[in-house]
Amino acid sequence: MSIFVPNKVYLRGILLHYFIQKKSAAEAHRILVQTYGDNALSDTTCRDWFRRFKNNDFQLEDKERSGAPKKFQDKELEQLLDEDPSQTLSELGKTLQVDESTVSKRLKGLGMIQKQGHWVPYELKPRDV
Repeated sequence: MSIFVPNKVYLRGILLHYFIQKKSAAEAHRILVQTYGDNALSDTTCRDWFRRFKNNDFQLEDKERSGAPKKFQDKELEQLLDEDPSQTLSELGKTLQVDESTVSKRLKGLGMIQKQGHWVPYELKPRDV
């Protein structure tokens, strides 16, 4: 059994190959599922990529996405926690000039949880034990 786990750009390259071979998106999806199982792209994703290829868009990397830019960088939040890991969401939000929910989401994204009044990584490292 192979331990190879394909990334999405690799799978998109395979889709492009099947597109050039004149296979349908559904057929390409079936082959990906047979080959990669749970690591295969979804049927909808395969269809979306075939649509892009038909429009002569062969760029396999993700395009820049629109959306609101980050109001603060993760490093800023990490520095604040290094200075005082017992700060509350409210205190962190005031310092960073953002809502508590924004701080909470970012902490979750960083894998941080609050234990005994201190923010710590969800997965403790040996130095944290």
